[in-house]
Amino acid sequence: MTRMTTVALAALIAGSAAEAQDLRILSAVTGGKDAEEQEFFVAELEEHLGLDIEMIKPAADYNNVLFTSLASGEQFDLIYGDSSMLPTLVDQGAIMQLNDIIESSAVLSDPAVIPDGEWDLFDMDGALYGVPNKFEGGTMPIARGDWMDAWGMEPPATIEEWEAYFDRAQEEYGAYGISSAGLYDIQGWMSGWGLKAGYVVDDAGNRTIPYASDDAAAAWDWFCELTEKGQLDPNFASNGSGEFRNLFMADQAAAVGYWDAWVGLFNNLMAEQNPEFRAMGVAGAEGPNGEVILRRGNASLWMIPANAQNVENAVAFLEFWHSQPGYLMGTLGIEGHDYNVENGEYVLTEIGQAHGMDHGAPRVASTTWENPFGALPGVNEAEEIVIEYATTEYQPLDWVDAQPIVEGYAYQAMACEITGEEAVQRMQDDLTAAGLIDG
Repeated sequence: MTRMTTVALAALIAGSAAEAQDLRILSAVTGGKDAEEQEFFVAELEEHLGLDIEMIKPAADYNNVLFTSLASGEQFDLIYGDSSMLPTLVDQGAIMQLNDIIESSAVLSDPAVIPDGEWDLFDMDGALYGVPNKFEGGTMPIARGDWMDAWGMEPPATIEEWEAYFDRAQEEYGAYGISSAGLYDIQGWMSGWGLKAGYVVDDAGNRTIPYASDDAAAAWDWFCELTEKGQLDPNFASNGSGEFRNLFMADQAAAVGYWDAWVGLFNNLMAEQNPEFRAMGVAGAEGPNGEVILRRGNASLWMIPANAQNVENAVAFLEFWHSQPGYLMGTLGIEGHDYNVENGEYVLTEIGQAHGMDHGAPRVASTTWENPFGALPGVNEAEEIVIEYATTEYQPLDWVDAQPIVEGYAYQAMACEITGEEAVQRMQDDLTAAGLIDG
């Protein structure tokens, strides 16, 4: 048998296998935590939906698998992705517009199930090309509520109030004011100068990068001032998220910029070690016009490929996913494996505890459903901050080249090696020369 014949036969077999399924899904995060649990997860889905389901969940390099599969014409009825992929997939004609499907579904069109604000995260001039997988959180300053209570301080709302909080933390604990991993995530403090991370397209259609604007010079000088006072973690440029999380939990950093969900996780992790510990989410610093700017994560989405063979079954899955049984699967996982119901009470198994109530949708979009185990302390309040102040960042393909330019000079300014004015001038020169900003 020739190699060509072998390849053709393999493709035929793969195609026949795909056609044999009532529903074929490509997933990145939704599903079991390992290969064994993935089988249990699919079996439970099949029981709920009454369908023969194949759910492929690559172990690594998901984006490459996704785009390669679509380019080859492989057929799926649902694919998982995020809102940053939409412009490319729509331009390629790879996914279906879903407005009619959403409007005709009593489940998906219910604002109590999926609030209007969740659709707004990925609306493309009125066109919708996906359905939310879960509630998408955001990042914000996370500070020590127990320290503020002890000191009689209100949560900082301005740069000056943040400085007062940092001063007290340094005085009482010798703590840094801020620990971060590079510029991730200082958005809550850059808000004090009205600056948004990533690209912003101005009214004239020009690509701008606010962190490289003239207005950003004062912000970079402020970080230099923190450095001079010993209030900026000197390892900020090389830290990973684990390093700044550990400093925060060890009373060595007064604040970090991180995901809203981590407010609850910090409190849960420290509950036994330090019962007085209380992390709290804080809205970013007010800018010159009183506006607060925070970052919302890209919406995680289910999309229906243009060549999907079982669209009705895909919709059935989406409606199930946004129902109580679907919420339980996306959070707790699989009954009898991750959790049991004993005398009407939900009890996590040892496996379920290890899986952290996250099987692809740890927080659902619904405004009415409550997790049987409730929310971790501080999470609901942090979510409210996200909903009120956070918006997604615009990071087109050019950001891959622009980011290191912005970061390189920002790091130098934050470490007081150059001034803020010098930093933004060099950013602008390099970005303009590379054709990465307009004007």
